[in-house]
Amino acid sequence: MSYAIIRNEKLTRTEAKGSYVHNERRTRGHTNKDIDSEKTHLNYYLKKNELSYIKEFDRLKKENNLQGHIRSNSIIMCEMLFTSDKEFFDKIGEKETKRYFEESYNFICSYKNLGEKNIISAVVHLDEGTPHMHLIYIPVIHTKDKERKEIDKICCRDFWKGRDSYRQLQNAFFEYITSKGFEIERGLPVEETGAKHEKIENLKKVTNFENTKKILDNIKLDLPKTPNINDIKLIKLNREKVEDEIIKPKDKLINELYQENVLLHKELSKQVNLVNTAEKYQKERDKIFYENEQLNNQIHNMKIEYEEKAFDLEWKYKSKIKGLEKENSRLCMVVNKFKETIGKFIKWVCKKFDMGAEDNLIRDFEKENRIFLDAEKQIKNEKMEKDFNIEL
Repeated sequence: MSYAIIRNEKLTRTEAKGSYVHNERRTRGHTNKDIDSEKTHLNYYLKKNELSYIKEFDRLKKENNLQGHIRSNSIIMCEMLFTSDKEFFDKIGEKETKRYFEESYNFICSYKNLGEKNIISAVVHLDEGTPHMHLIYIPVIHTKDKERKEIDKICCRDFWKGRDSYRQLQNAFFEYITSKGFEIERGLPVEETGAKHEKIENLKKVTNFENTKKILDNIKLDLPKTPNINDIKLIKLNREKVEDEIIKPKDKLINELYQENVLLHKELSKQVNLVNTAEKYQKERDKIFYENEQLNNQIHNMKIEYEEKAFDLEWKYKSKIKGLEKENSRLCMVVNKFKETIGKFIKWVCKKFDMGAEDNLIRDFEKENRIFLDAEKQIKNEKMEKDFNIEL
């Protein structure tokens, strides 16, 4: 049974340039020997990029008003690979193969609400051993800014948030593609495949690791048996001549080959040990990177949590301040109205009881009671008396 294969790779600006050169066949001397240049014209696009990946990214970022702080080493896009094995595509034929990639394209357009507008390119390669599609997209999340406005933000870390994000991708793709009528199994998880980091694979290619292992297993270090002189029956040849002309040269050659075999075995053993050691350190490296990623996710989640709390606290105090300002405004109106009413009352009393000018009445009242009708003067006077009492 064939497997539904979907892989994702994160790209910086520099890495995106390399993917562009490969995917667009922008070089004559391909390092990938599986590429048949005579079949390159069979390749086709489900979404054609008019510019290079970098220029398309810059254009889409501006046109779609994509937010996010982008540094020189930031991951700005991702590349997905959709494929299966050659037997699967040979079985379903050309028409269904095209539909397979079309459905794969539709899947990623809707995955995590990505949207087709954030896809830079989708090209199907038919000039290699197995048909496959390279899909380049910008990892955009739909979120809110500090002012709670809806924004689209470039953030690969949040798009692939969670330790099982790729497993969820595999599950979702398998369910989707099988629902479209393709009889195919889910891709095996890394725990079962034992897939290794690309650098280890490169090392294996450099050291010819697999062939080395085969050669090493097949090497025999035991000396081959030399012919017994008593078993050689040669007519008209004496014993000395057989030994000098046949046995001794053969023995010398065998010993020389044996020594060369021993040296070769040592060299091959070094290569195998080198790769085994590299695999060990690679696993430790992957573990450290994984733990570091988890720690970064925790820090990021804490940051988001505290930003939300800070926003809620800020909103709470802003609401409180607005309430106090409103209440203060109302109190000012009350005080002003009270002062206006007191002034009218004093005038009314003076007129009613024919007591003369209201200024004299106010002055006598303040003098006899030691209280100012002007609130600001009264507060200032009380403060001065309080300070005077403290000094005494």
